[in-house]
Amino acid sequence: MAKQRVWLITGCSAGFGRELTLAALNAGDLVMATARRPERLSDLVAEWGDRLRTCALDVTDPSSVEAAVATTLAEFGRIDVVVNNAGHGSVGAVEELTMEELRALMEVMFFGAVAVTKAVLPHLREQGSGTIVQMSSMGGQLSMPGFGAYCAAKFALEGLSEALAAEVAPFGVRVLIVEPGAFRTEFGGARMHRSREIPAYRVSTADTRAAVDGMDGTQPGDPAKAAAAVLRVLAEERPPLRLALGVDAVDAIRAHQDAMRADLDEWAEVSTSTAIVASGGAERQV
Repeated sequence: MAKQRVWLITGCSAGFGRELTLAALNAGDLVMATARRPERLSDLVAEWGDRLRTCALDVTDPSSVEAAVATTLAEFGRIDVVVNNAGHGSVGAVEELTMEELRALMEVMFFGAVAVTKAVLPHLREQGSGTIVQMSSMGGQLSMPGFGAYCAAKFALEGLSEALAAEVAPFGVRVLIVEPGAFRTEFGGARMHRSREIPAYRVSTADTRAAVDGMDGTQPGDPAKAAAAVLRVLAEERPPLRLALGVDAVDAIRAHQDAMRADLDEWAEVSTSTAIVASGGAERQV
């Protein structure tokens, strides 16, 4: 019989967080489901009883983060899987965004995830096991007009998590970066941040804004199937560092990597012409 795991999941009121909570519970595990407003999880508490606990967690509040970790340990005695899922979307050209908007987004999408990660790491290291699941996006690998701020936060999370994976591997701790495409969550709804509009940028961002406004209920991805895929990969002895989810994510990431490789190959001669070369006992630049 598989070991019963303890999960700590952020942003459980809807979307991936809620579906991961249900998938873990259906797998026989225990879950600390968190949200800024935990009363929104009351239906889960009524259905799942003692196998589910809830608590308030605002990832931008360090005391809230520490309290959620402490509560999870007090209730269940350990933490095996941590899912950094809390966040929201943002649309707007770089010039349209205020610095305050960008900083606020980074606080939730990047610094909040880092705060939760850092809070659980001492416990995972001590027990010599555990997995940190970072809910990124295909936007953690590529960007597009109007999504610069959102993708910047996901790029940052992925860069930190790639280093983290190598740092914690000697302790038996794993990192999984999940990169979904478009799924039927609340990504394009009322929680999506929308910057002011500068009319000149309609030429490059109008299609993005229109897609965001009309996407809810039309996305091709099923969040429940995404959650099942995450659990399937976590059961593997050698899971990948990155897991793309959705045909759109696989196609877009592959095309982006192909374009990057093409540029690298095309400009390799210029790129490699910058070395210092020794000549006649003295170094010279070429």
